[in-house]
Amino acid sequence: MTVVVIFDMDGVLIDSEHVWDGVRERLAHARGGAWHPGAQRDMMGMSSVEWSRYMHDRIGLSESPEEINRLVVDEMLQLYADGPPWIEGAPEAVRRTAETCRIGLASSSNRELIDAVLAAGGLTELFGATVSSEEVPRGKPSPDVYLEAARRLGVDPTTCIAVEDSHNGIRAAKAAGMACVAIPDERFPPGDALAEADIVVGSLAELTPELWARLS
Repeated sequence: MTVVVIFDMDGVLIDSEHVWDGVRERLAHARGGAWHPGAQRDMMGMSSVEWSRYMHDRIGLSESPEEINRLVVDEMLQLYADGPPWIEGAPEAVRRTAETCRIGLASSSNRELIDAVLAAGGLTELFGATVSSEEVPRGKPSPDVYLEAARRLGVDPTTCIAVEDSHNGIRAAKAAGMACVAIPDERFPPGDALAEADIVVGSLAELTPELWARLS
C-alpha cells in the first residue's frame, strides 16, 4: 500500500508564522486597531475568511474583511518575492518523501501564497493535491482542509499521515482521523495538543522512509 503524506506549509515547510504575525500586527497599528498578545495564537490555523473577520471584529480594523485579506496577502507576496523563508531542509524533505509516498498539502495560507511557495521551490508537480483552507467551510482546528486533501487524492483520510507544527493543525489532523507527525516550533509551542500527535520529531531531517513505514 502506498503511503500518503499530507504536509502543512506554514511552520512546517516555511518559517513564516512570525512573518504572518508581523504583517498583521503592522496593519493593525497602521489602521488604528487594538492588537493584543494573544492575537497571533488565536489566528494560527484560521482560514483567510476567518482571520480577516477576526481582524475586523476583534482587532477593530474598519476595512472590510475582504480588503484586510487583500492587504495582508499582497504584503506577504512581496516578502516572498525573493524566495520564501524555507525551513532548513524543507525542499529536500518534500522531494525525499515524494520518492516513496504520495504527497498532498493542507494549508491555512491563501491559494496565491501556496502556489508561489511551491513554484519557488520547484515542488508544484510533486503534490497530488494542494488545498487552502479558504477553499473549505472551516479552517483548522476543524478537519475540513485535511478531509478535502484526502478527497482530492482519492484516499481514505484514516490512511493518511499529516505533518504539523501548531496546536490547531495537530487538532485538525487528528479530527480528520489521520496519524500526525508533529515538528513543534519552540517560538509558537503547540501546547497540550502535542500529546495528541502520534510521533514528535525535532526536524524535517527525521522524515524518512523508515518513519513513514512505521506509521503506515
